[in-house]
Amino acid sequence: MSTQKILPGSTIGILGGGQLGRMISLAGRNLGFRFAVMDPTQDCPCGQVADVEINAVYSDVEAAASLAQQSDVITYEFENVDASVAEVLEQTSYVPQGSKLLYTTQHRIREKKAIEQAGAKVAPYFEIHSLQQLEKAAKQFDYSCVLKTATGGYDGKGQWVIRSEQDVIPAYETLTQAGTDLVLEKFIQFELELSVIAARNPAGEVKAFPVAENIHVDNILHLSIVPARITREIAAKAEQMALKIAEGMDVIGLIAVEMFLTRDGEIYVNELAPRPHNSGHYTMDACKTSQFEQHVRAICNLPLGQTDLLTPVVMVNILGEHVQPVLEWMEEGQPIDDSLTAKIHFYGKKEAKTKRKMGHINLLGNSVDDAIRWVERSGIWNS
Repeated sequence: MSTQKILPGSTIGILGGGQLGRMISLAGRNLGFRFAVMDPTQDCPCGQVADVEINAVYSDVEAAASLAQQSDVITYEFENVDASVAEVLEQTSYVPQGSKLLYTTQHRIREKKAIEQAGAKVAPYFEIHSLQQLEKAAKQFDYSCVLKTATGGYDGKGQWVIRSEQDVIPAYETLTQAGTDLVLEKFIQFELELSVIAARNPAGEVKAFPVAENIHVDNILHLSIVPARITREIAAKAEQMALKIAEGMDVIGLIAVEMFLTRDGEIYVNELAPRPHNSGHYTMDACKTSQFEQHVRAICNLPLGQTDLLTPVVMVNILGEHVQPVLEWMEEGQPIDDSLTAKIHFYGKKEAKTKRKMGHINLLGNSVDDAIRWVERSGIWNS
């Protein structure tokens, strides 16, 4: 167990300058930390609130070394940062998350094996190295399965749902163009999608946030509902599973554990993200400690904050096509039910592209049902 602590006044370097880096920086500033960021895009969301912005591609070792020189500790805000750069930085600076977890979670097959080793369930799967192997495996799954690229996929990209024998060849031909390994997963007939954010610091302290119930539209997160509409027993099981994974994989910082809950109460882990996560944004306004403050505390080896839920909350994403309706709603004075409070977070992105995550709203109230009904009635998310 490490005793090294990074104290307020120190500089935290962030690989990746998107909205997660931005919200890490905003939370860390309240604790007295300074921030440097490395990202290819000038005036990136994190760069707007950081003390130092280095513009370079993530594979630029020289730029990463410059980031290290200006930082007392380095973290990353998304898992597609070049693992080789993180490995180099480990030799010259303090990267408590390390490159091993990054290497594991960047590859679906390695990730699945690590989850199983930690004692959690994943959907049955086959590694796919040829069309013939895919044909055999898909038949074994009765053509109810999903072919995925092992690397590079997010928000529904890099996958193909196979529902019949006719889907096999086009799925294979399309996804092999990505030039990465492929994995075939049995389709899990789930009742709900859940996620739990767990935190662990180098001293070995671990904490989990309350379970979020997630609803996706077009493979992009639409709503996170907390408390999730599940039994206490299922919630405890999901939280314990996330903690087990955090400890079993020697996580430092945050780990987001996405799960499927079946009708018979089984929980399967779908994916991991070794960082703050979209489904944890609700913590910013509804918990004693936000996931972003918790991440800073964890990587700096400070005591972890309490994760108690203070109020029911529904987080709704603002995508590019929702920006103008939200702005119009704000201009009108935010008419909303008396039982709800809306906390609005925009990320500072310049261009509002369709399906691009531009911000989110946390709806706080006496019940999640009131918040969900308001989202449905508002008309903002109908398109």
